[in-house]
Amino acid sequence: MSMDIIDRKLLELLQADATMPIAELAQRVNLSQTPCWKRLQRLKEAGVIRAQVALCDARKLGVGTTVFVAVRTNQHTETWAAAFTQAVRDIPEVVEVYRMSGETDYLLRVVVSDIDDYDRIYKQLITAVPLYDVSSSFAMEQIKYSTALPVRPAVTVTNNG
Repeated sequence: MSMDIIDRKLLELLQADATMPIAELAQRVNLSQTPCWKRLQRLKEAGVIRAQVALCDARKLGVGTTVFVAVRTNQHTETWAAAFTQAVRDIPEVVEVYRMSGETDYLLRVVVSDIDDYDRIYKQLITAVPLYDVSSSFAMEQIKYSTALPVRPAVTVTNNG
């Protein structure tokens, strides 16, 4: 699927406010409502728009402490990877997980209320799967945070991502 300037503008607008009414979206991209709605449906069907969600304030939910956890393993089997994947999926405080290149095998972003709360998560993780090394870094200050992705011109997207 290729995206034109209107598609890109729609994506920018929705990333800023997914609750924007179709009438306002259409007006902001100089379309009538029906063609605007059809474009949005096409972007959803192609998987460009994966979901529309509410972003919550972590502090107000009592999980205002962010911990980055670098995990190393000496077990590189499908069985271990499946167990690890299930373990991190079962811990709601683990909000992001990346398999990495280099010395760190996995990088996790964990949100908790405080150090004691993190210790509970740490114990849950090391009980679930054997780990070679775990290194935790507490974020002192959030300098930048955005869920909005850059919407660049001339992007061609396939249906599988």
